[in-house]
Amino acid sequence: MAYTLYIHFVSDPPLLLDVDELPSPTDTLIIGRNPRTRDGKDYQNILPEVTTVIFPMTRISFIELMPSDEGPSLLPFRD
Repeated sequence: MAYTLYIHFVSDPPLLLDVDELPSPTDTLIIGRNPRTRDGKDYQNILPEVTTVIFPMTRISFIELMPSDEGPSLLPFRD
């Protein structure tokens, strides 16, 4: 199942990123596809033709898991 993450960086604007698996607490990198802004436009710091990106976790402030129509929430009490 693919997930869409809204990644907030320490000193850059946030972006949406598609990943196959959620990051674990021991991960040092996030590898994802289709980087874009929340409104679907190209992200300002990434070339438009780039489809896959790798970010170090040290640059990330926090991550939001975007809702999906494919399945249940990870937190059942939030449905």
